[in-house]
Amino acid sequence: MPPVKIIVRRIIISLLIGLMLGVALNEITFLFLRETARPPKVIEIIIPEGTAAQVARGETPPTIPDSMTFVVGDTVLVKNNDTADHELGPLWIPAGTSANLLLDEAESYAYSCSFQPGQYFGLDVHEALTTWTRLYGILFSGIPLGVLIALYALVMPVKKKEDTLAA
Repeated sequence: MPPVKIIVRRIIISLLIGLMLGVALNEITFLFLRETARPPKVIEIIIPEGTAAQVARGETPPTIPDSMTFVVGDTVLVKNNDTADHELGPLWIPAGTSANLLLDEAESYAYSCSFQPGQYFGLDVHEALTTWTRLYGILFSGIPLGVLIALYALVMPVKKKEDTLAA
């Protein structure tokens, strides 16, 4: 039976390896989620003059994206600089005015939209990625990985000093 000191050392090293793997996995994932690592803010969508005519011709206005990603708490402020009235989901935006929409729930929305040729505008609303969320992800993946590695480390035989001297 291996000494307790060796077992404890294996468990600690295994947990550290698991946490390092958790950091690596979560931080790589974080690189793809950077756009949600911010506090809520007001995001303007400006409908330029002539948009209704462009949409009628089947053209996409160059300044308006097809879809956008937001965090919970963002407010979408739509400014209509066009001569025609426009709609974005529950918002009716008469010419020369603006309207806002509070995004208070994490969800993917598909709104009818009069300033897109496809008459559709997608809004992806995510929970804001905070430092606590990142730490939680690291611990949630790193500790189980470390425990799994520790289980494998415990079944590995311990080399005795005589075995290493004989080799």
